[in-house]
Amino acid sequence: MHLNKNSITNLKNFIESHKKIMVLTGAGVSSDSGIGTYRDHEGKWLVKKPMHHNDFISNENVRKRYWTRSFVGWPTIKKAKPNITHHALVNLERQGKLENLVTQNVDRLHQKAGHIQVIDLHGRLDRVFCLDCNKRQLRSDIQERLLIDNPHLLDINSISRPDGDALVEESISANTISPSCINCGGVLMPEVIFFGGTIPKNIVADAMGCLERADALLVLGSSLTVFSGYRFCRQAQLQDKPIVAINKGWTRADDMYNFKIQENCSDVFRELTNG
Repeated sequence: MHLNKNSITNLKNFIESHKKIMVLTGAGVSSDSGIGTYRDHEGKWLVKKPMHHNDFISNENVRKRYWTRSFVGWPTIKKAKPNITHHALVNLERQGKLENLVTQNVDRLHQKAGHIQVIDLHGRLDRVFCLDCNKRQLRSDIQERLLIDNPHLLDINSISRPDGDALVEESISANTISPSCINCGGVLMPEVIFFGGTIPKNIVADAMGCLERADALLVLGSSLTVFSGYRFCRQAQLQDKPIVAINKGWTRADDMYNFKIQENCSDVFRELTNG
């Protein structure tokens, strides 16, 4: 696939002319690793109802539904491998071009690729924590416990959805036993920010500090529909810092960019690397 040469040249010049680029990544970066996205190219929902924070906290049936679907969806996240965009960003970090990378993704693919300076804005799916005693456990260990307590989950045929979720019949989750904390027996929750949840203030402060030190912002694979990501574009604009985006479709900050490449991130970085 050959992309517009002017776009690739503009991107190359942008990277070469800045020494401290903050990168903000979204689901479009991980889509070529086999992890689905929540929205289409116009920013419209592709899934009916993502998990909401308050629902998970307050409703045992919602937790049963979550763990049922997560049992099916987790292997997709665990087996996913970084793609060319992840590796290209690692190379830029090693070249000293990046101030930091802030990701809205919870799949840890940036870290798998070898990226060091990463802020997981929305948390990480590979760990769970207890809402009562705060003890952390590996998500892979929870998978084994789910199977032991719920052999019926092996019979599920389902379609994977974003962030380790899956489409599963509601009736199946009624028999699911949710995992509990091995330390105190409390309620376990994945270490992610569900919709409606609040990002810890120290995480936001760290990310804003990165932007303060940066001399430009590069947005990759995000519609920025959620304010948690959009705020960085708004702040970069207030600081009069150039903003460039690569995203296949519409984004909330389309009127803020110095320029935008409306293509898949992998295609762009493949062309950039080959060129």
